[in-house]
Amino acid sequence: MESLSGCSQVTSCIESVCHRGEAMPVSSVFAFWGVALLLIVVPGADWAFTLGAGLRGRSVVPAVGGLVLGYAAITLVVAAGLGAFVAENPKALTVLTVLGGGYLIWHGVRTFAAPSVPDVATSDVIVDGVDGVVEARGRTGWATLAQGIGVSGLNPKGLLIFIALLPQFTRPDRSWPLAVQMTALGLVFTVTCAAFYLALGSVARTLLLSRPAAARVLSRVSGAGMVIVGISLISDRLSGGAML
Repeated sequence: MESLSGCSQVTSCIESVCHRGEAMPVSSVFAFWGVALLLIVVPGADWAFTLGAGLRGRSVVPAVGGLVLGYAAITLVVAAGLGAFVAENPKALTVLTVLGGGYLIWHGVRTFAAPSVPDVATSDVIVDGVDGVVEARGRTGWATLAQGIGVSGLNPKGLLIFIALLPQFTRPDRSWPLAVQMTALGLVFTVTCAAFYLALGSVARTLLLSRPAAARVLSRVSGAGMVIVGISLISDRLSGGAML
């Protein structure tokens, strides 16, 4: 009996060591991916920005690249433990909310006031109310990239979602440190985000290339959507409402 008991203890120790040596189970990664996909496909500020960018430029890649970099920055902030500090500091969270919401409102107003439509003949963009072709060609991919970083990186709801979501799929007894696990999951989110929004922007541009009237309406709807999201973020925060 003592021998059997000793074997049982050895087996338990081996299982414990193996469990602790595990990096990240595939099941956990897929479970996180499923939740992330559900969050990404829900229309919001990212949708509005991607659709608008798909109509403004020759390619949606700079816009999506900006969104991805913004979420990558949020991942690093949360993994470093700074996200929890912001979430628990009312003043810091209010400042971030006002900045993020204000940026969305500003960008949305600009998009609504000057809706963009693809030009079939040149595949360039015509912007209402200004010298469209000149302005469209003057728009750089770097400017769109920076706008995308602002849309996702300054969105306090994205920060709070990451703070609430990432720790649920990590465990301190794994061989990878918690910060590395969170970074890996953040990478899964950003890659999924990139694939989905690249497809969304490309499909929207292709379908609306020969429909300038519909493209103009969609561009204005995208702008209005960003304004609504921005106002909602600020009003919810200032009134003490839930951010999630």
